[in-house]
Amino acid sequence: MTLVTGKELLAAAQKGNYAVGAFNCNNMEIVQAIIAAAEAENSPVIIQASQGAIKYAGLDYIVALVTTAAKNTRIPVCLHLDHGTDFQQVVRCIAKGFSSVMFDGSKLPLEENIAITKRIVEIASAVGVSTEAEIGKIAGTEDEVSVHEKEAMLTDPDEVKYFVENTGVDSLAVAIGTAHGQYKFEPKLDFDRLAKIRELVDIPIVMHGSSGVPDADVRKAISLGVRKVNIDTNIREAFVKGFKGAMEKNPQEIDPRKLLGPAREAMIEIVREKIRVFGSNGKA
Repeated sequence: MTLVTGKELLAAAQKGNYAVGAFNCNNMEIVQAIIAAAEAENSPVIIQASQGAIKYAGLDYIVALVTTAAKNTRIPVCLHLDHGTDFQQVVRCIAKGFSSVMFDGSKLPLEENIAITKRIVEIASAVGVSTEAEIGKIAGTEDEVSVHEKEAMLTDPDEVKYFVENTGVDSLAVAIGTAHGQYKFEPKLDFDRLAKIRELVDIPIVMHGSSGVPDADVRKAISLGVRKVNIDTNIREAFVKGFKGAMEKNPQEIDPRKLLGPAREAMIEIVREKIRVFGSNGKA
């Protein structure tokens, strides 16, 4: 298949009351693991790359890996830019073939966030690319995007309505108590805030920083309108666990395939688990 937009996948999730997993990639093995897991679960999937991943692997490599994977699978695949904070970076991703982009202007004053988001929406929609934005600040670090816990602010539901009406964005990331990276304590999500946001706007809601959120809380968030759930840290943890396990079994091993293969298998299992939690299994 060719790449599909995030808007298309999330519209189906909205109707079906489930969420689509958005899994971050950095290299070939991660892309292969995400695709293999989605195929095994017969699930649509969003493969996303952060600015840090693009800096590490290269924009052309990321696009080539994901588009190749999409062409060779029967499941719907979306290639999404995660946390694009630079206008030019977002435009480059659109030009290179991303089917969905996120502009993260959450650190900007509200009106500036709206102005840039609206401009990106106009550019993206003109070429059939879907858009995501963020309002409120999600704590933690996502590659080059870092928000200190003291700076993190939960999303104001009233600002959400104003933001969506003035940007026309397709989906919106909100801050309801999640955080990027590994959690020090179990997160406490503000479900009342999420319910209020859902009452005010009728677009798919995105939950970032979901790796350490208990499954029951993820399911509850989905029942309240979350349609895209971002997972990165759990994939990294699985990768390292699989790699270390292979090294421990054979400390003298020098064949990268015999080390990265087990890492890939470990990632497949965690992605499959998440897909089932999100309820997108069987929805391809």
